[in-house]
Amino acid sequence: MSYPDPGYSAYFTVDTSEVLLVALYLRDCAGLKGVGRPSLPPVIPTVRAVDTHRLARTGEASVLRVEWEAWWHSLVAHRISGAVLPVPPLFEALDGMEALKGLLRAHVGAATDWAEERCAEYALHAGARGADSMESLLARLVQEREFELGRAARRFTLEVVELPLGVRRAWWVEPDKLLMCQDLFDDERSFRSYVEPVIRALA
Repeated sequence: MSYPDPGYSAYFTVDTSEVLLVALYLRDCAGLKGVGRPSLPPVIPTVRAVDTHRLARTGEASVLRVEWEAWWHSLVAHRISGAVLPVPPLFEALDGMEALKGLLRAHVGAATDWAEERCAEYALHAGARGADSMESLLARLVQEREFELGRAARRFTLEVVELPLGVRRAWWVEPDKLLMCQDLFDDERSFRSYVEPVIRALA
């Protein structure tokens, strides 16, 4: 979903991301806590963690953490809507990340099934609140900022990625991304508290 504001100074896309969902499933499955920038809370519904004692004994746990963080950084550093899932059986997109490849190889079926279910739930959730409702509010925030400034907003794009997270908040990945709990929009006051500072900085 995308929405240019009436003056076309701002362009928004709002969606979820199957690739980020798979990445977060693997993170929670492996019990990797506090990893990645931004470090997001666990997903909901909760993912069952696997036994990582063997990984800890062989030293793979620390390697897996580094590799997952590198993969996460590569995902959020680029346009997330263009990200693609590593393709089995070789997962060439993760070449050089053998511990992460092993984790994905063991859980790719469960991870993709879980992510597809969350995408389907997101489509229902987004549809229930009305077409373009978030995009319209984002455009209104830009217009409010233009009124404060007394000028048109600078041209910018903002990619909003909604995810099923256990904490209602948003994380700005500079310069043009917002990762957000998909329930945040249901509380407009909280939504504004996270999004308005970003609009002020960009506009």
